[in-house]
Amino acid sequence: MTNTSLNRRALLAAAALAYPALVIARASAQVAPPSQEGPFRFKGWRGAETDAERGFFEVPEDRRDPRSRKIRLGYVRFPSTAARPGPPIVYLAGGPGGAGSSAAAGPRFPIFMALREVADVIAFDQRGTGMSAAIPARPDPVAPLPVFTREGLTAYFREDLQRAWKDWEPAGIAIRGYNTEQNADDIDDLRKHLGTEKIDLWGISYGSHLALSVLKRHGDRVNRVALASLEGQDQTVKRPARIDAFLDQVDALLGTDPAIRAKIPDFKALMRRVHTRLEANPIRMATKLGNTPIELQLGGFGIQLMSGGLIANPRTLVMLPEIYRALDAGKTEVLAPFLGEFTGLLGISGMPEAMDLASGISPGRLAMVQREARTAVLGDALNFPMPHLLGAVPAVDLGEGFRAPIRIGHPALLVAGSLDGRTPLAEQAEVAAQFQRKSRMIVENAGHNVFEAHPDVQGLLVRFFSGETLADTKLALPPPKFQLG
Repeated sequence: MTNTSLNRRALLAAAALAYPALVIARASAQVAPPSQEGPFRFKGWRGAETDAERGFFEVPEDRRDPRSRKIRLGYVRFPSTAARPGPPIVYLAGGPGGAGSSAAAGPRFPIFMALREVADVIAFDQRGTGMSAAIPARPDPVAPLPVFTREGLTAYFREDLQRAWKDWEPAGIAIRGYNTEQNADDIDDLRKHLGTEKIDLWGISYGSHLALSVLKRHGDRVNRVALASLEGQDQTVKRPARIDAFLDQVDALLGTDPAIRAKIPDFKALMRRVHTRLEANPIRMATKLGNTPIELQLGGFGIQLMSGGLIANPRTLVMLPEIYRALDAGKTEVLAPFLGEFTGLLGISGMPEAMDLASGISPGRLAMVQREARTAVLGDALNFPMPHLLGAVPAVDLGEGFRAPIRIGHPALLVAGSLDGRTPLAEQAEVAAQFQRKSRMIVENAGHNVFEAHPDVQGLLVRFFSGETLADTKLALPPPKFQLG
């Protein structure tokens, strides 16, 4: 059966967001990925094609268990056009659950091509994704579906994960091996497979979380790093207060238009009002699950989940004021374009959930998140199903040593968008402080998918990986245009 699970944290990984969408990327391919090694024609963005090579290598599914099966990991190599190429540039996709080969086929394709001026560019499919998928698909969800309230969805996902775990482990699936430390060790095994002394890392969001682990475990084998939309070692769950501060920023933007301010005097108050009412009295809407007609019940938590996706990037952020104004007026038909995304939210695929559970959250941060979530506009919905799944499966957390910050001496280019609602700038600043030799690039009015947001980013990436020391840079895009009606 096909796996309809979505990676709830990969709002960041969806490179091309077409309305309507919750900006949630699928955690695994819906068809069997290609398995043939060697040269092939890679189909890129908007019909572009290029020569590439597909490669594979094997690693233990769980290096801590000598009985663990081997899994096959895949990548696409775009050969360098340079006369004397530098270390291979390995792309680390976001999520967890995003596949590097999929990212290379999206809007970042021109950047992959441009970086060939410097070195081979490797679109790596992390364990459990794309060509490296090795976890059997779970059955599709069936009706009746849970009520999309915090209580209803939390109970559903905890039970679904526990059922999946009980199926996987007896079947020989070393699901406990799907964690960021082993993912980082895979990167070093990729380096060995490529036959190179060092590699460069290029990643975004969870890809930066993974890069930090690579630097901690194999830093002597890394040359340079370019990372965007930073997610730190203890930032798997974002602070609700930081998202509230981002929404204050959005409200200030709305206030620059007197016509919008007259209709929405307090955006956060409007959002709270809608969440509170719908959590107590969920909306009932007719839709389909496959070909089966069903009734979907959407509580306030479901709307918070949707908003947590839409705030990732300006092009979807601008939808929010009108959606909330319509919901406040009882016009629930505004949600009709999103119903397929809501039903697609259900289901466990394995890799994203296991990775997040293993990265976990420190006790101090968990207490802070729980305290802030009581009053925050989006509560603790942004990173669902974390921390909601904590404790559902025992003995998977990697511990405080994994989450501890480090001092990083590698040359680093750190890229951020000022309107990133997934990894707000204040959170990213905590990660950036770990880098001793960094250049920061801030793109004003860009969101989470910042690499492709401004045309100058591509050239700066090429210069950085060519060995240049860049000054801190500020780029600017026009502010988003919010429209009502």
